[in-house]
Amino acid sequence: MTAYLRLLLIIGVTMLSAIRAEASNAPKDTSLRSCRIDTVRLWEGYKTRFGDQVSLYAFRPEKPNGVSIVVCPGGSYFWLDKNTEGLQVGKWLSGHGITAFVLFYRTAGKGEFAWHTRLLFRGKRHPDMVSDGQRALQWAGEHARDYGIDRDKIGMMGFSAGGHLVLSCACFFRTDFLRESGIACGSALRPAFVAPVYPVVTLDGPYAHGRSRRGLLGDSKQHDRKMIDSLSIEKHIPDDCPPVFVVNCADDPIVDYHNSVLLDEALSAKNIPHRYLRYASGGHGFGVSDLLGTPECRQWRNEFLLWLGEIGLPVQFPVVGPLD
Repeated sequence: MTAYLRLLLIIGVTMLSAIRAEASNAPKDTSLRSCRIDTVRLWEGYKTRFGDQVSLYAFRPEKPNGVSIVVCPGGSYFWLDKNTEGLQVGKWLSGHGITAFVLFYRTAGKGEFAWHTRLLFRGKRHPDMVSDGQRALQWAGEHARDYGIDRDKIGMMGFSAGGHLVLSCACFFRTDFLRESGIACGSALRPAFVAPVYPVVTLDGPYAHGRSRRGLLGDSKQHDRKMIDSLSIEKHIPDDCPPVFVVNCADDPIVDYHNSVLLDEALSAKNIPHRYLRYASGGHGFGVSDLLGTPECRQWRNEFLLWLGEIGLPVQFPVVGPLD
């Protein structure tokens, strides 16, 4: 076997292992055993690239208050932080009467991160991610009665690259990315509100998070000026953008805090109702953890629940105890 063939074999095995790891999405955290969780395969029955890797985990609160949130974990569009920014968020929200739909959307994958195979093959890239986001919104709307939720009160929350995803859903809701898969959209694609947490916002300039840009666009398109401009959120805030709650930390070592500054300025210019919280400390990736970040930045959870009340959505207080 030549050295070239050996290299191809190694690449193939690595990619297959990564795909299998990503396809195994079932919640395994023992702290979730007390939660009522439904597992949904969003693309089952539809012809969609890698759709079998997409899962939605519906957390049913004991007393649903009608509000629901699609949760999008971060991971630079290459992988997902499925626990801290995903399943534990669903548990926390359901503890406040909010029906949470935790979305494990398509990402480029660890194999692509290591081997740059999207220089040769399409792989998973935009618009796959926003298509998954729209599908989750549409599915939640179609099943609103089953979950005791209000179709007009379905919001989105995203972390890091997931923040960019929910902002994309908020800004580009007039573009129906589901049509290609043969889905007749029976419910609105505009989320009622979005909550990007330490989000990636811009793909352009000195504040861009290069890894997320590469994950979203692929190696062959990551420097494409048209694509960069079209997906830099601060340049595309619509006049009817839904309300936004954004939070980050000034000491974020991963996504420059100016991403949220750009978002705040763009929202203010369009007079979009929003709240921007910037904490001095906390870093990145703390999600809803009681251990990660700092006591200062962990205040965002209560502030978010208060903000929901301010925009007319019911929440349940007091805060439930620390996460297991």
